Amino acid sequence: MENYKPNSTLPPIPAKRYFTIGEVSELCGVKAHVLRYWELEFTQLKPVKRGGNRRYYQHHEVLLIRRIRQLLYEEGFTISGARGRLDNFVEPQMDAHQVKLSKQNLSLSEIRREIHDLLGILKA
Repeated sequence: MENYKPNSTLPPIPAKRYFTIGEVSELCGVKAHVLRYWELEFTQLKPVKRGGNRRYYQHHEVLLIRRIRQLLYEEGFTISGARGRLDNFVEPQMDAHQVKLSKQNLSLSEIRREIHDLLGILKA
């Protein structure tokens, strides 16, 4: 597979609320058409769709896509096997201290960018 990277070499997920399909593609090392196909196969994957059928993924969905990718590409599961495995997958929950630290790590420019992104989504 071209441009394949193990999960350990994927870029960190930025602290923002919504990601476009192109951003998710880069963050997860999976092409956009594969992401669209996975939406059909994995019911847990439900990005928000706005004008022009544009998809916006949230942080937890990016984590889910990375998990699906790991199951399929690194652990060798089939789609149905990965689906069964995900039924047992529980997203790691952050404790109150981790949430506080995560919020403190947002810089003013990141907050401005997120607000700008949200305004763009609302206008669509």
